[in-house]
Amino acid sequence: MVDFYLLLPYYNSMTNINEKYIIDFLSFKAGRPLKLKELAHELEVGEKDYPSFRTMVKQLLADGRLVKLRRNRLGIPSELNLVVGKITISKAGSGTVLTDSGEPIVIAPADTLTALDSDKVMVRVSGEVEGEIHGKVIKVLERADRNIIGIFRTGPHFDFIVPDNKKIHRDIHIAPGLANGARDGERVIAEITQWDDPYRIPDGKVIEKIGMPGEPGIDLLTVIKSFNLPEEFPRRVMEEAEQAAQYYTDAEIGRRRDFTGDMIYTIDPIDAKDHDDAVSVEKTAKGYRLGVYIADVSFFVRENTLLDKEAFERGNSIYLPGMVISMLPEKLSNDLCSLKPHRKRLVYAALMDFDETGKMTGHEITEGVICSKAKLNYEQVQKFFDTGRADDTIVKVADYLQPARDLARILFKRRMAEGSLDFDLPEAIISVNDKGEIINISNRVRLESHRLIEEFMLAANKAVALHVFRLGQKFLYRVHDKPDKEKVEAFSYLVGTLGYSFPASDNMKPIQFSRFLERLKGKPEEEFLNELMLRSMKKAVYQPQNIGHFGLAFSHYTHFTSPIRRYPDLLVHRLLKKLIHGRYSDKLNKQLATVLVNVGRHCSDTERTAEAAEREAIKIKQVAYMANRIGQEYQGVISGILNFGFFVRLGETAAEGMVRLSTLDDDYYKYDEKHFRLVGRRTGRIFRLGDPVTVGVQAVDKVRNEINLYLVENEIKEFPRKKKKRKT
Repeated sequence: MVDFYLLLPYYNSMTNINEKYIIDFLSFKAGRPLKLKELAHELEVGEKDYPSFRTMVKQLLADGRLVKLRRNRLGIPSELNLVVGKITISKAGSGTVLTDSGEPIVIAPADTLTALDSDKVMVRVSGEVEGEIHGKVIKVLERADRNIIGIFRTGPHFDFIVPDNKKIHRDIHIAPGLANGARDGERVIAEITQWDDPYRIPDGKVIEKIGMPGEPGIDLLTVIKSFNLPEEFPRRVMEEAEQAAQYYTDAEIGRRRDFTGDMIYTIDPIDAKDHDDAVSVEKTAKGYRLGVYIADVSFFVRENTLLDKEAFERGNSIYLPGMVISMLPEKLSNDLCSLKPHRKRLVYAALMDFDETGKMTGHEITEGVICSKAKLNYEQVQKFFDTGRADDTIVKVADYLQPARDLARILFKRRMAEGSLDFDLPEAIISVNDKGEIINISNRVRLESHRLIEEFMLAANKAVALHVFRLGQKFLYRVHDKPDKEKVEAFSYLVGTLGYSFPASDNMKPIQFSRFLERLKGKPEEEFLNELMLRSMKKAVYQPQNIGHFGLAFSHYTHFTSPIRRYPDLLVHRLLKKLIHGRYSDKLNKQLATVLVNVGRHCSDTERTAEAAEREAIKIKQVAYMANRIGQEYQGVISGILNFGFFVRLGETAAEGMVRLSTLDDDYYKYDEKHFRLVGRRTGRIFRLGDPVTVGVQAVDKVRNEINLYLVENEIKEFPRKKKKRKT
């Protein structure tokens, strides 16, 4: 099962010497820095192996795991008050590098040297100031793999590029002959060719032209290029996808458990083409039986194929307004694997029994074949729930939807009682035409039909994780660690300024967060505080160590239900098939220790990239939409406070814009950082987080993706002035 591209540790041809051995020797046995030849002598490296040994040491130096000192001695950075890591640059220009223990080292803008956001750097720790560790970048070890997107500008003396990324605080100088034919104002991709002096701007060249801002399709192409997203599938991958149909045989269908006679159906968005899950629910004497049937993608995407490697590299599908960057070619995602109605399809099934309280009393996981009886959409099912009237499609499964509705409600109630968090945050729905032009922006309404499918997928994911855990075998879990106390304390303090109490402690339980969310139901600031709480929590990740899922209040959880669009789910299906007689082979068991860590880390990274790209694409479309609405007024909520103004999130479009202090002419406002608010010096008027406001659209900058708003003033009463006494 194990693919070569998942095994990342590097070992040299020398029998016992590898990178870890060298580091451990210098750290513990030598106890002091050594010259290269001294180190080779101590390790008894022969003349024949010396070139390989020297190459290995050079790589350790390049990675920052070793550092070269005066007189060419080699030392361990951590022993020399040095820290190596990836730097995060803020929009203000300061940097942060994490130590091995996770403590942040703060780096002032003047001390970042030539480091850019996400570069690998070496930092010298300078000391501690007011509880913060401070440091200075002394070397950029490795530039991050990035596309620098920006606007090309021609100047009287030289050409340059203004980067879109606000974390890159330098323009890039483009020497004559390196502009690649770019026009003034065109958005381009640049590459830094040289930058070793922090007092000079970096030199670079244009490597690709994207197009003029505002031209059709340029906005999403900019996002794709900015995040290095894949664009087209390689030809040989497409060929393998076409050939996958040959695996589908009558013999394979006959081998599997036959569910084709069961009342199984899909419920998806109205425009969905990749149906990867179907369900069935029936009332039993003791409760309910839930069937969750997931497309068996692993049957068609075989290990060690180009198709599999491409899916792994992509990690997941990415959903941008009006387009999808799929993990798999359409032949698989929209055809062979998609659970289309009235067609036999191969599935992995999770069959679960529940009692009347929603407690799972038994489960079974098996390969099968289904024939979906109906293709339903969320709005269609919701209309049936609301009216009881069944259209021609619903009528086939109408008698089975009521027990499904009942079970979903029971499962949801039980999950909430156990402390699971239910963040009901707005999700922008952007409708575009064939040219990529925006037709409409709205917020997705979360229907009961959405919750029904959510509950069933959660139940299946939980059952599969529990199944493998009980077998005592290695597995890839979806985990969510408990939040850091410091972040919870910050959240507690912030909500305290808004009149709420949320005590923080070392042993916070999900139920405490859940109860707080319940208190917010129906309040004007509900949506805003939901988001603040979410920000205070850690990100869910994939890893083999099961620490549970804090947000869901589940002790066991994985991702099993979306193998068409998520690689971890595809891997989980493969692992289930490898559990012959409840255990893996000895060979596979040894290999999985490395494989699961690497797959988990890689897929967690691709997921974060996808989320960031999706957010950026939505923001770009929102800005373009608001550009045609200058002067229009909107209701919104203050979502951020700065010393020069406040951000407002507009309710109808969820777009975010800035009201600058320079537009407020009724008073001079002071930034009260402690209480996250602006206070009028004369009137005492207060703007704070979560306050509802009415604003108008003043200006929109589509190049910088910024919306400037103005406050639609209510009448402000002047303070009465004291009358001067007349002299008599």
